[in-house]
Amino acid sequence: MKRNLLILYLLSLAISLQAQTKDPVKTTLQTSREWRPTIDTRADAVMVYGVGGNPSDKSKRIPFEERVKSWREKGYVTHFMTGIAWGEYQDYFTGKWDGKSHLDEGQVQQNGDTIWHGRMVPYIVPSQNFLEYIKEKHVKRVIDAGIDAIFMEEPEFWARAGYSDAFKREWKNFYGREWQAQHESPEATYLANKLKYQLYYRALDEVFTYAKEYGKTKGMEVKCYVPTHSLVNYSQWMIVSPEASLASLPCVDGYIAQVWTGTSREPNYFDGRRKERVFETAFLEYGSMESMTAPTGRKMFFLTDPIEDWPRDWVDYKKNYQATFTAQLLYPKIADYEIMPWPERIYEGLYRTSPDSDKKERIPRHYSTQMQVMINALNTMPLSDNQVTGSGGICILMANSLMFQRFPNHAGYEDPQLSNFYGLALPLLKRGVPVKTVHIENLGYKEALATAKVLLMSYSNMKPLAPEAHKHIAQWVKSGGTLIYCGRDKDPFQTVREWWNTGGKSYAVPSDHLFEQMNISTLSEEGEYAYGKGTVQILRADPKEFVLKSNGDQPLIDVVKRMYEQKAKAGTLIFKNNFYLQRGVYDLVAVLDESVNKDTYLIKGNLIDLFDPALPVYQSKSIQPGEQALFLNIDRVKDKRKPQTLASACRIYEEKISKNAYSFVAKSPVNTTNISRILLPAPPVSILIDGVEKLSAEAWDKQTKTYLLEFENSPEGVSVEFKWIAQ
Repeated sequence: MKRNLLILYLLSLAISLQAQTKDPVKTTLQTSREWRPTIDTRADAVMVYGVGGNPSDKSKRIPFEERVKSWREKGYVTHFMTGIAWGEYQDYFTGKWDGKSHLDEGQVQQNGDTIWHGRMVPYIVPSQNFLEYIKEKHVKRVIDAGIDAIFMEEPEFWARAGYSDAFKREWKNFYGREWQAQHESPEATYLANKLKYQLYYRALDEVFTYAKEYGKTKGMEVKCYVPTHSLVNYSQWMIVSPEASLASLPCVDGYIAQVWTGTSREPNYFDGRRKERVFETAFLEYGSMESMTAPTGRKMFFLTDPIEDWPRDWVDYKKNYQATFTAQLLYPKIADYEIMPWPERIYEGLYRTSPDSDKKERIPRHYSTQMQVMINALNTMPLSDNQVTGSGGICILMANSLMFQRFPNHAGYEDPQLSNFYGLALPLLKRGVPVKTVHIENLGYKEALATAKVLLMSYSNMKPLAPEAHKHIAQWVKSGGTLIYCGRDKDPFQTVREWWNTGGKSYAVPSDHLFEQMNISTLSEEGEYAYGKGTVQILRADPKEFVLKSNGDQPLIDVVKRMYEQKAKAGTLIFKNNFYLQRGVYDLVAVLDESVNKDTYLIKGNLIDLFDPALPVYQSKSIQPGEQALFLNIDRVKDKRKPQTLASACRIYEEKISKNAYSFVAKSPVNTTNISRILLPAPPVSILIDGVEKLSAEAWDKQTKTYLLEFENSPEGVSVEFKWIAQ
């Protein structure tokens, strides 16, 4: 008995010590493949995808445990990723698992068609039976293989789905009454989407709780993460997902913000024009993900993708990768990254060489070099207390219910391309104001509005799921906050049966309840109202009206400027066409088009251009409207007498420094070219690469005391040694 108690004590002590150990993973990637020299990107960790692989991977499947072993042998921390809404689960649907066919559990649209992710891979209505299957056949197996971090990605229920027998059963269980077709009324649409939201909330809660409990029986502390698109994107793409509500679940340890060219190039309206605005959309997407977890302290990885799901060309990929990459780095409180998904398709896939060519090729050397310089910068990207330049403190309220009203339309009311959201955001963002988003679900945390000076909101495209949010907003205004409410409150979802018109409440629209908290009469006219130390400004226009026509945003800009300067007393509201951020030795610049002017942005210093695969050094550089830039500023490098690799298309290991020598081992994927800029205390007199002398006098830059090194990469490692004459 005493022996058993001792074992239990030691086990609990080990788990406690493991919990106190700092998470070593800063960078990660996802792949369904075993380790191969072509995809050895040298992130800290790898998320090995799927017990059965990835549905889109047509190659010969290698058992999960062997794939994990192959990455571990190369020094990677190994994690597990799979889909919660789709995946290689054919044994479940065909009845191999429990002897019953479950093809009726796919998501079905009005015409009776199942929505498929691939062959025999439907999007799933996550029934209790399906969750038991996921636990038994997938979660248990990967924990048995020693995996202590599980990523369940993309909890997605299509807004146009909701007509399957499985969904009808879940409706009756949840609402206690017969199913209603969502196209028949706004209320049926709202209730259907609320249920879809709840089903994946339940799914992740149950699966993650099981993972943690089962892990404890093995002496493991299992971490659980949700890789998910942003609320902005899911709302625009008409997909329902639990999003911010998961951040408060004790079984959820964090997220991956799945933002990339494919999500951010979704067109939106501004100044009457519908077009792609990749940088601006990415900035708002990353912002909505940051604000989702900022008050809770949960871990957040930001994702970018050097290509995207849709086949395009290498020129297109490069341009938009730079835009999304810059956008993610403009959030200095996030410094953990998924460097890429599916390296096998990035390094081994064939794509068109240019927009006007049908010729296809693998990733060009110049692009793979640039990409590897960029992702290696992520390995050292610091957190920073610095802020993006511009007038801060303007926030836009979001809610998960943004996803509830997108499909189908009712009573002729439309919100094209999510314009009721972009109508509040783009007029300010395009004028160089770094707007932030706040999730209504997080208002119970005091940190949610801690930096807000002016809060913009509308119920034209979302509804509050609980009345408590209004109390938090009212208290914030009473304490001196400035609220701008935009909306006609005439969309067809205002009157769905919800908390504001049931259970003894009889408010015509939810904003009436909000205004009542601040002693403002219901159905109030446009105007300015005082409450406590704060101010409420009501604008009787739906936000979409500010962007659907040319110059339509001036009424909003005028009000925001007056509220910001006169009521919030936050200083002058500055309009400009650029953003700048300093993060450690890194300088980030984004210059906006469609803005207040067409000026270029001039940056000065000893700057290594990390978006140029040649790693040139500039003393000044102009960035044009519509472009972004990332520099390493040599002037801010600490201890310039210390030899160090400043920028590199490979990851550096086994660094050794002596009085007159600096050596390291460089690793990166095969079939790629390394370029590195090395800071040295004196000009080198010898450079050995794998023991062969490669000194080149032309590669030395006297002004910055840097040497430009180039060689072919190897995942097995290339040894480099510099020697100089000691001073």
